[in-house]
Amino acid sequence: MSLDSQLSRRAALHLAAGLGVSFLLPAMETRAANRRGSERQKSLLVVWLAGGASQLETWDPHPDSPTGGKTKAIKTSLGDARIVDLYPQMAEQLAELNVIRSLTSKEGDHERGTTFMKTGYRPDPILTYPALSAIVTHELPAEGIEIPNHVSLGDGNIPARGGFLGDALDAFRVYDPGRYLHNMKMHVPDERRERRVASLDVLAKSFARGRQVQADKTLHQLTVDRALKMMNSEQLKAFELDDESAEVKAAYGDHRFGRGCLVARRLIETGVRAVEVTLAGWDSHANNLEGHVTQAKILDPALSTLIKDLKDRDLLQSTVVLCASEFGRTPNINPLDGRDHWPRWFSCLVGGGGFGKGQVIGETDPEGKAEPKDPIKVPDLYATILKTLGVEYSKEFITRIGRPIKFSDGNPIERLLVRQA
Repeated sequence: MSLDSQLSRRAALHLAAGLGVSFLLPAMETRAANRRGSERQKSLLVVWLAGGASQLETWDPHPDSPTGGKTKAIKTSLGDARIVDLYPQMAEQLAELNVIRSLTSKEGDHERGTTFMKTGYRPDPILTYPALSAIVTHELPAEGIEIPNHVSLGDGNIPARGGFLGDALDAFRVYDPGRYLHNMKMHVPDERRERRVASLDVLAKSFARGRQVQADKTLHQLTVDRALKMMNSEQLKAFELDDESAEVKAAYGDHRFGRGCLVARRLIETGVRAVEVTLAGWDSHANNLEGHVTQAKILDPALSTLIKDLKDRDLLQSTVVLCASEFGRTPNINPLDGRDHWPRWFSCLVGGGGFGKGQVIGETDPEGKAEPKDPIKVPDLYATILKTLGVEYSKEFITRIGRPIKFSDGNPIERLLVRQA
């Protein structure tokens, strides 16, 4: 391939990505989604625990301490690291990931905390920052993908947004994954569909006559072409579970989150660049332990099966997996047997996609008084994720008002990355 053709190809891909329509492009070479291991194009998979999961009832237990409550800890595949006994299946898979127990934030409100944790920037009243997943989609257009390249699965009420990169990069939302996709399939014969499209074309051309600039700004034709291509694509089957065995479905769990994790694996396997799966219900101001017991019965089998599935299919080394919440929970238990919002230190899991594995970073005080050892800033974690995905994390983007903004103002955490010989 000549240098000119390489540059033209790259320019076309980035233009399409900027418009959010890279999936309209034909495959320019053998699709990388068909590959496995390190040769595969990388993707980002975010498992979002909406509401603020307690670090003390998940990945950072302190049993028999003033902060620990009634939880017990169990051994894991990750050396001496222990997690709460509500997660026996994740205990087996933990060595594939890294545990960060000292993530820090100053945002203790759900909306502000979610915005910060999804973008790496604290909320700004005059600027909407893009989600990490939107940046990845923008910077790494996926070749040959005919379905949306940025997908949100589940019932999260604060979705991943394109922000200053444009609304076209907002995540394509599927509220009940694995079930019927509304308005995604034709329910009329091809002949009738073609007549409808032809009639719409007549109306669109009539509108554009004498006002072509205004018509182009509506992106009407682009949207129609995009929808038709997606509705006729075989890749749409990635959203369906009909060809999955009963055993596989049962392993993930027959609920919205379990189906979402299974659909996420299918989308990643198809080559979709960024997927978010949401499990809501973590806001435990009252009956904290009981709430986390309920949540763990959903999260443990689904997340552990997802990690194992990605590994078994040779997809984990090309897929960065991040499991996180907007903040954690207070070390003290309130009079309602609950824990309140606590952004000062909390936990997340991260791995795959070029990360090293098997590290536990940070240590928190069982008394709940001292600051955590080895605190990790959210922007630094996100700079690390962008770097391992091959995105220039410090790249400046000029917003519509001429303001230069970096994708991340953090610095990569080098010890988390696989060291090259």
